[in-house]
Amino acid sequence: MLTRTQAEDFLFAEAELLDDWQLQPWAALFTEDAVYEIASPATADAATARPEDTLFLVADKIDRIRGRATRLMKKTAHAEFPHSKTRHLTTNVRVKGGSGNETQLRANFAVYRTKEDTTTVYMGESYYTVVEEGGEGGAIKIRSKRCVLDLNSLYHQGRLTIIL
Repeated sequence: MLTRTQAEDFLFAEAELLDDWQLQPWAALFTEDAVYEIASPATADAATARPEDTLFLVADKIDRIRGRATRLMKKTAHAEFPHSKTRHLTTNVRVKGGSGNETQLRANFAVYRTKEDTTTVYMGESYYTVVEEGGEGGAIKIRSKRCVLDLNSLYHQGRLTIIL
């Protein structure tokens, strides 16, 4: 199981990759069986909801995670070309348990996005399952990441075209 300091270092490094638009290295942080989800602001009990029967804005498996990272880097991704300026702030990191090489994490987030002189804020809580590949001291990978938005709607934010 990771310590809180190890968890924070990992989550801060992930945020840095996203802010620097290093999306291929970001996608490489995920395991082959990974999921990346963003719960809709309207989703009741989003921490435990299932994308199979509840509205999610994003419910990606590894192939779609990699595809999203690739598409957002292309000039044809008009919503993000030129790229938005983002700042991913990660706070209140908590190690919630785990066993063996798997650790459950929770953290609060605020993502500031500036595009065309408009700044929007996405805030909420993230739930992670991370694993140390190859055992203790191995590379840390994300098995699951679920972002639960603390917003009533996305009316003022508009389209969600960045990675949280």
